[in-house]
Amino acid sequence: MRDPIVLRPNQPGLLSRYEDGVTVRLLRDGDTATVSAVFARSSNASRRRRFGGAKPRLSESELARLARVDQEHHVLVAYADGDPVPAGLARFVRRGHAAEVAFAVADEHQGRGIGSKLARALVADARAAGIVEFRPIVSHGDRGILPRSVRGVKTT
Repeated sequence: MRDPIVLRPNQPGLLSRYEDGVTVRLLRDGDTATVSAVFARSSNASRRRRFGGAKPRLSESELARLARVDQEHHVLVAYADGDPVPAGLARFVRRGHAAEVAFAVADEHQGRGIGSKLARALVADARAAGIVEFRPIVSHGDRGILPRSVRGVKTT
């Protein structure tokens, strides 16, 4: 039986969600260390799929862009029980009532449902923000890496 989703205080004014051994919380604006940690856990093959080509490192400007959290940019970070290093990220960038969405899950955590948990949390946050449609950002022919819960999703 699945554990219920539990909302927990993470720090003042910031809640996290806990489900089946995974904690999901909002990324703090400018938290490039967390973005870097997830990137570092990705293999070259995962990076090629995510970025559409070789990507040995992220530039300072890319890190800043990926760690931006504001009214247009929403980023969630996932932690697996027993692992202090972040296991994945999910983000959306608002485009009116739609949003572009992207995911990254550390190679050693792929296939464990972390992407799906991030997707459920991202969809809930999008609904609350008035977003009605996700438009996935994927490399050519790589649509299968998206969690099923956001493929062609309408959030309403």
